Amino acid sequence: MKILVTCPPMLKQIDAYRYLFEEKNIELVAPQVLQVMTEDELIEILPDMDGWIIGDDPATERVFKAGVDGNLKAAVKWGVGVDNVDFEACKKFNIPIINTPGMFGNEVSDVAIGMMLNLTRKLHIIDSEVRKGNWVKPVGNSTVYKKVGIIGFGDIGKAIGRKLKAFEMNIIAYDPNAKTEFGIPVKKFPEGIEELDYLFLACALNDSTHHLINADILNKLKSTVIIVNVSRGPLIDEKKLIDCLRKGSIGGVGLDVFENEPLSVSSELMDLDNCFFGSHNGSNTKEAVDKTSYKAIGLLYGFLDIK
Repeated sequence: MKILVTCPPMLKQIDAYRYLFEEKNIELVAPQVLQVMTEDELIEILPDMDGWIIGDDPATERVFKAGVDGNLKAAVKWGVGVDNVDFEACKKFNIPIINTPGMFGNEVSDVAIGMMLNLTRKLHIIDSEVRKGNWVKPVGNSTVYKKVGIIGFGDIGKAIGRKLKAFEMNIIAYDPNAKTEFGIPVKKFPEGIEELDYLFLACALNDSTHHLINADILNKLKSTVIIVNVSRGPLIDEKKLIDCLRKGSIGGVGLDVFENEPLSVSSELMDLDNCFFGSHNGSNTKEAVDKTSYKAIGLLYGFLDIK
């Protein structure tokens, strides 16, 4: 039996999990993956696999068809995001599949708030200039009593809100499937968005949220607003975002995710100093990766009836 793992955070720590495969006489296939494997690469390798732990790879109908035409019997999506997985194809081909939600609220919220603080106090600019020998003192802003909106009030959104309550900020959430928690009211998007000082994106990517932050929404925001996206890049129309950053109609943006990943060095975002970048790495702590990897392995073993 062979199992393929293509999730980069899990692959970084793969030696810690090898014993779980070896003791079951399972061959672990762990290729070097920077962000994702391509569709063609997956079509070539997947037919020889009995199980697959998926990262952010293009888990399309073509890929699953190639898999079931071979040995593929089950799959698990590592992590919570499932926008890259064709669940209808899995249903069509009778492939049992599940994701691992509720794993990263604390970790991703830490990164989101870290980006907020860096941009608010211009810490990234100060650090860069001090390294060059320049003793700069840019003026930042206070966070206390500022207005915050959180789009998506699931595990990550709730963790952001719960932690920001300690900053004495005024917080609202946008989520049609959520209710008030931690004293944070839930409103219909985009009600009150023009009053926000900070806007966090922590929702799933689907047809209704693709380019949710578009030109119309960007034009309604304060010129000083800071946007932080720790969910999925295509939630924001990146071209319109760049236009707004260039003309100063928004204050700044923290992006752990992008429309195209990895972010190209030729991206226009690279020229802007009111940005703070991540590498789609918000969930990547040793503890969270361990927790999620053990969960994913256990779920896959359940599908494959491995005792």
